[in-house]
Amino acid sequence: MGRVTENKQAKRNSIFHSSFDLFRTKGFFQTSISDIVTKAGVAKGTFYLYFKDKYDLRDKLIAFKAGTLFHAAELNLSETNIKDFPERLIFIADQIIDRLAMEPDFLKFISKNLSWGVFKTALLKGHETGETDFYNAYLHMVEESPYEFKNPEIMLFMIVELVGSSCYSCILDDEPLTMEDYKPYLYEVIRGIIQMQIVKKKSSNEV
Repeated sequence: MGRVTENKQAKRNSIFHSSFDLFRTKGFFQTSISDIVTKAGVAKGTFYLYFKDKYDLRDKLIAFKAGTLFHAAELNLSETNIKDFPERLIFIADQIIDRLAMEPDFLKFISKNLSWGVFKTALLKGHETGETDFYNAYLHMVEESPYEFKNPEIMLFMIVELVGSSCYSCILDDEPLTMEDYKPYLYEVIRGIIQMQIVKKKSSNEV
């Protein structure tokens, strides 16, 4: 990565970190672009090099932070010997849930602002950072699995929606259970979603 590219990425990351701190403390609607650039130590013109407006920043911020979570989970998975497809997805989900439990402010933020479009952008963000994007890594996992699935994107969508919507209260309020007590139920449902999506077992020459 060249020095110019590194400098651009550093400024962009500074805007991300500063805006998240402000959105968390002041609120999204109460935070102005002037507030963000002042805290980030960049010119307002620099802001508009990377973002169209505050809403574009919000979506890209979620994509940036969520993409970081997925990438870390993927790296940790690569250090294991887990081969079973459902267990690989559950490992990734478990890693992300544990990280969200340590970052409740981020969990609150995404719960108010997340959409599938934004999340899919997060899964595809690797091209912006030089990292492998998670969505293509997921599709590679699907290809390597011994099963053919009806719709891999819908399967991932259902799992992401399930994890995102059902973990909020468990992590923040311990309701209806603590997150650790809830996990076995959650992972049983994830296995069910995967099973429901299986069309057939691949022949040996397809795997």
